[in-house]
This record gives sequence, structure tokens and C-alpha cells, in this order.
Amino acid sequence: MDLNGIGFSNIRLPNDSSSYIYTYNSYINTFPEEVFIHEYLHSLERILKERNYNIPALHDNNLYGYTEQRLVGLKDWYQDYMTCNIDAGNGKKIGLDEIVYTLTPPAESDFEYAIDVEFSKEPQNIIEEIKNFFKAV
Repeated sequence: MDLNGIGFSNIRLPNDSSSYIYTYNSYINTFPEEVFIHEYLHSLERILKERNYNIPALHDNNLYGYTEQRLVGLKDWYQDYMTCNIDAGNGKKIGLDEIVYTLTPPAESDFEYAIDVEFSKEPQNIIEEIKNFFKAV
């Protein structure tokens, strides 16, 4: 999953076609799309935290009274998190600030020690990895 070139979350699926992940079972994999939404929300959470926004952590659903439900998992939590509709008490609503949906990806100049990574030239062994590390520094 890639978010506008900012970075990616790697979700590994098993090669075994008989794996339970490919068969819907409400006791094992409720709301199977949840993992993709979850990882995407981590990307949005990171964007806001890097810009010093005060938002609840994605994993703090229990602190705000949200629990995993049968069949839909944490769907209610994710919806309220994305729409800044979590009840924080005193009539306040919290969640992702809507600005996150309009922000552009960071540029290389936004990082103090930016290093270009050439994925086509990944090291094949520990010696190449060490050499690449020292070249980058």
C-alpha cells in the first residue's frame, strides 16, 4: 500500500491457497479489509503527528470505548477516527484532522539526513549491505 510516494506498508499474504485467509469465516477473519484500512490509517496518523497535531493513537480505541465487534471488527472506530467524530468528553470531538486529506507528501528537504535508496540495487549479502551503509553515510 503506497500513500502518494510517502512510504508504504507491506502486507504479506500466504502463498498457500488453502490458508484460512482466503476463506471467509466470521470467527477468524472478521472484516478482512480491516488490515488494509488499518495500515492506511497509520500512514495518515504519522503525517499528522510529524506536523505536531494532537490526535489519538490509532491503537487507543479501548480508551475511547470502542471494542471489536463480531463481523465488523473496529469499523465504527475507524469511521469515527477518520471523520474526527470520537467523543472526547465535554462536547469535544477528536480524530484525524481533515487537513490530512489535503496535505502533500514531504520533500527530501523535509528530512535532516535524507538518503536516496535504490531499490533496484538491493544488497545480496551482509558484505554488500555494510558497503552500502558506509557509502550512504
